[in-house]
Amino acid sequence: LVLMFAIFYFLLIRPQQKRAKQHRELVSALKSGDQVVTAGGVHGKVAAVEETTVTIEVATGVKIKVNRASVTEVKGNA
Repeated sequence: LVLMFAIFYFLLIRPQQKRAKQHRELVSALKSGDQVVTAGGVHGKVAAVEETTVTIEVATGVKIKVNRASVTEVKGNA
């Protein structure tokens, strides 16, 4: 039983904790001007960062507000 728990820990729990930590670091490091991709597949440039939300400019003059947690990838700084 202990061996089975150890296998689950190293194959399932630990990798998920690493991914969650990386995502928390990515979200906390967001800044204005970053090119990002959201969980819904929206690509854009960060226009403003607030405590729980991020305003993303998806086209010239078109801005949307999304939750910080929905940002999944930072492509770079524009």
